[in-house]
Amino acid sequence: MQFKRQKKEDDGVNLTPLIDVVFLLLIFFMVSTTFTKETHLSLDLPESNGEPMVEQKKQIEILINADGSYAINGQSVVNTTLVTLKTAIEKTAEGDTSLPMVISADAKTPHQAVVRAMDAAGQLGFVHLSITTKNPEPDA
Repeated sequence: MQFKRQKKEDDGVNLTPLIDVVFLLLIFFMVSTTFTKETHLSLDLPESNGEPMVEQKKQIEILINADGSYAINGQSVVNTTLVTLKTAIEKTAEGDTSLPMVISADAKTPHQAVVRAMDAAGQLGFVHLSITTKNPEPDA
């Protein structure tokens, strides 16, 4: 007896093109992603006589560079507008306006940049504000 051979249908799905597309997307996102750079601002603090303040466990520190750029708790702020600065402070504070705020500005920072930081803190309701200085070096 001779049986007629039945055609076998391929029930599986070929995954090779799907895997290729996924790898291409992965490579695209890896190449096009920008990674956060840690910024380290070097500040030349103004001089002042006074007692050092005891550092709090949790505080907000605003660093202002000589060119007027801001960093809040080590994270750079995108631009120097008041709205952006307030948004960054709110995000860092998580709604807690009782946290102490320390403003560290370079000695050559424009006065406007310091006033803008103080204004942003005041508008958000922060009342514990400090400005960082360094002790003057004794004359030789």
